[in-house]
Amino acid sequence: MADFDIAIIGGGINGTGIARDAAGRGLRVLLVEQNDLASGTSSASSKLIHGGLRYLEHAAFRLVREALAEREVLLRMAPHVIRPMRFVLPPSPGPRSALLLRLGLFIYDWLGSRKILPATRTIDLTHNAVGVPLKRSYRFAFEYSDCWVDDSRLVVLNAMDAAEHGASIRTRTRLTRAERSDEWKLVLSDHGRRDTATARVLVNAAGPWAGQVAETVLRVPLAEPLRLVKGSHIVVRKRFDHGSGYLFQPDDKRIVFALPFAREFTLIGTTDENFVGDVNSPAPTPAEVAYLCQAANVYFRESVSPDELVWSFAGVRSLHDDGSKKPEDITRDYALALDERFGEAPLLTVYGGKITTHRRLAEAAMERIGHFFMTQPPWTKDSTLPGGDMELNGIEVKISEFRQRWPFLTESHARRLTLAYGTRAEKILGPAKSMDDLGICFGSDLTAAEVRYLMAHEWAQTDEDVLWRRSKLGLQIGAEGRAALAQFMANEGAPAAA
Repeated sequence: MADFDIAIIGGGINGTGIARDAAGRGLRVLLVEQNDLASGTSSASSKLIHGGLRYLEHAAFRLVREALAEREVLLRMAPHVIRPMRFVLPPSPGPRSALLLRLGLFIYDWLGSRKILPATRTIDLTHNAVGVPLKRSYRFAFEYSDCWVDDSRLVVLNAMDAAEHGASIRTRTRLTRAERSDEWKLVLSDHGRRDTATARVLVNAAGPWAGQVAETVLRVPLAEPLRLVKGSHIVVRKRFDHGSGYLFQPDDKRIVFALPFAREFTLIGTTDENFVGDVNSPAPTPAEVAYLCQAANVYFRESVSPDELVWSFAGVRSLHDDGSKKPEDITRDYALALDERFGEAPLLTVYGGKITTHRRLAEAAMERIGHFFMTQPPWTKDSTLPGGDMELNGIEVKISEFRQRWPFLTESHARRLTLAYGTRAEKILGPAKSMDDLGICFGSDLTAAEVRYLMAHEWAQTDEDVLWRRSKLGLQIGAEGRAALAQFMANEGAPAAA
């Protein structure tokens, strides 16, 4: 008998989502990720749970409807790392008139199956706080609802829940060879150590690496064409103090978001560029940075310039190539290709997908391969992710509760812990009576107790894992704090998450 029912290649949102769903149905699951969880595209998104308003222009009604329905499912599932956000869309001269925008938002609301999120409304920018950072020429705007997400933490929470349902999550483990017979024989490399495993079904959820995995490891050509598209983002000091986001319309019919980010900054993105190059190191080009600055400067009173960037990042989307000429026109819908041959173990390849639809993608994947197993029915729709077992609007209550139980916490510290860990923050704070009990502080309230938790439960092994994926504290903690953190983690070692 095989060691595992399902082996999954890729520790991004799709791979961890499938692992969680399958493990919760009682299957034996192995997930291997060559780097850290969410180290690729899944930590380089626009940080949104949204239906994709612009996809309506391409008549992608099924995708938009499914994504809109998932907003509130995911919000209930993880209210600590996902929260409602209102978006401000000022009409501007161009191909989309105010009437066309209002019609699109009416359809967006109609498709959305909203029970929690408020509907679209028209606002007077001259008498509203959201109008303050905009140029005076913008007199009114449409305001609609979507959600913000801490993307990399959502990936980690899916992996945690998969592990708590019995899955084996192996980060920094590379699949070097896969032999196909009546089961898959996998050869793994973990920090140079060779290991083997067998599985009844193999899932290629490697994202932009899916083609490389198919060609060099599985030696099975991709069943469907893959198109790589790069999206870049920039981070600057904050341009507004409220919690809403903006949706801007450049002249080329793309859209650009400007979002509140990491307390002190504004995130601006994204671009759509065909990508050819090393998927291990995508980066924004000067032209992309200039494009995002220009798009923001059409709307903001205070200009944004390339020389003030505090951070920039790029992710490569692995999309199902539908033949569209422009990269922004390629479908963002997911596709699942099942290679099923008589007498040979099946292979499922995942194309595309969005963070918003990862849970439904996982259910669809189980529908495709479920007939190979005796499995339990779908279960994730009414579930919660680790730390999310609180009231939907319970963040402020939980912050107050934490400050009462641990009165040494500042409001900002308690808020950060709550938004990152939800109820699991209790495991970090434990019996502490003072900040000193939490150990050394590396800056921005990041303590030894929190780092030990991340190492023990969330697969963090390096300072980069902690500062850029388990949090975004890399924006606040300087070189001295980073060096101290790296030394601390080296001294502690990196135990396997459990």
